[in-house]
Amino acid sequence: MFTFHVDVPAGAAAVDVALDYLSPAATDGFSAGASATAQLTVVSWNQMLLYPAGPRSDDLTYTASLSLPAGWQFGTALPIAEGGDAASGGGAAAGTIRFKPVSLTTLVDSPVIAGALFRVVPLNPGMNPPHEIDIAADSAAALAMSPARAAAHARLVDEALALFGATHYRDYHFLYTLSDYTAHFGLEHHESSDNRVSERTLLDDDEWRMSSHLLPHEFVHSWNGKYRRPADLATPDYQKPMESDLLWVYEGLTHYLGYVLTARSGLESPELLRQELAVIAAQMAHRPGREWRPVVDTGTAAQILYGMRPDWSSWRRGVDFYREGVLLWLEADIIIRTQTKGARSLDDFCRRFHGGDSGGPKLLTYTAGDVYAALNAVAPYDWKKFWSERVEAAPTRAPLGGLESSGWRLAYREERSDYIKSHEESEKEIDCTSSIGVVLQKKTGDILDVIPGMAAAAAGVGPGMRLVALNGKAYSDDVLRDALKATKQTTAPLELLVENAGYFRTYSLDYHDGERNPILERVPSQPDLLGDILKPRAAK
Repeated sequence: MFTFHVDVPAGAAAVDVALDYLSPAATDGFSAGASATAQLTVVSWNQMLLYPAGPRSDDLTYTASLSLPAGWQFGTALPIAEGGDAASGGGAAAGTIRFKPVSLTTLVDSPVIAGALFRVVPLNPGMNPPHEIDIAADSAAALAMSPARAAAHARLVDEALALFGATHYRDYHFLYTLSDYTAHFGLEHHESSDNRVSERTLLDDDEWRMSSHLLPHEFVHSWNGKYRRPADLATPDYQKPMESDLLWVYEGLTHYLGYVLTARSGLESPELLRQELAVIAAQMAHRPGREWRPVVDTGTAAQILYGMRPDWSSWRRGVDFYREGVLLWLEADIIIRTQTKGARSLDDFCRRFHGGDSGGPKLLTYTAGDVYAALNAVAPYDWKKFWSERVEAAPTRAPLGGLESSGWRLAYREERSDYIKSHEESEKEIDCTSSIGVVLQKKTGDILDVIPGMAAAAAGVGPGMRLVALNGKAYSDDVLRDALKATKQTTAPLELLVENAGYFRTYSLDYHDGERNPILERVPSQPDLLGDILKPRAAK
């Protein structure tokens, strides 16, 4: 973003530069958010360096060093020269850690996690290449990954190798930050991933359910995103802008495979995964913004949509290439299975497209045409038409074809699923998207979003308002649910007393369908293809 013009005196052999990095305190802002507490830190090298203009990042060599507080431990995929255990990619900080010379590309792609409260969980000891989870937390209790979850992460490695058939890294580090005072997100790297979640994620079932697929998602990116990457995202340096119209492959396919591997490894049960898939399908089915904005455009505008506000998100559309991508790649998987009469699946595409020979980090670029050709080699079909109709056009109906052909269908019921309950507790939201068409802040009644065309929006309710009472009774989460359920037993409108910037008004909603929570129902007359997709593949 910035260029420094420097007059170098004749005969000078080097330029010394000192930078002050201002560590952010706020947790919002994705990777620009807080990355450190009193007990831990995540070092992202791109925030702390300069480089000369002109050369490719692959052609610049850097030798980094890092000084940590006494007693801290660290983990990284960056090769170590001195100050840690070079074999494991981490260890106790003994003075200054010195890393081996690497390209600027590798340096930026290799963050370091460190902390006073630290734990290393080896995965599949003796395997080559080695894999491990490096955990830094704000409390000793938060480090308590159970043996069952550690075993499931070991199976995640096995299932990923069974899916792709090859590895493209020297070793792999899941960097896992457990803190309520850092930004929460996942960021892929070729030989590691930067995963940041709430402090009690390993202790609280609700928090775990909301992030159980995070590590699988970022792990998949080592193949789909780092090893294979859209040509327009593979820039030679950090000055050239990226073109992101193929994020429906880069992120959409990764999101789908992340869910699949979550179930195959046992990190999440198939039942809970189906519950989450139902929520995804329902949310995409209530996206009126699809009338004007195709999926490809959500990728093109990703750098804006990642930080968008929650209000009017269903009309604006967000980074839907993730969640709609799950539905689209499920449909592609079902088509392959149907066209080949069960002989092949999307697994075969992944092995063909992302496999190859095992070895160190490597980059192979692709175009949309390459994706169509690889799919066609697995199962002959008009894949260009398939993707053009679903990604480049703006169909008014959500792409539920794959789900409806998988042996399951989207349905609604009054009871909330375990996944929905966990989502409400973790995100502090109540999602009435499928009933009156609002999303509210839990306990406060603040209206975060409304769905155009649904009952609340039709009555005039909008984001930024606050729900004060329903049918004359003061708002609470239970009062809301009771009022929704009661709409089935009356022809009277649902009365909402709403505050709007200090003014109060009652809105009458013509709604009589009760509380509606999405769920997947089994279709007995169809084979359970979704169940087969989620079955483990790795040998036990």
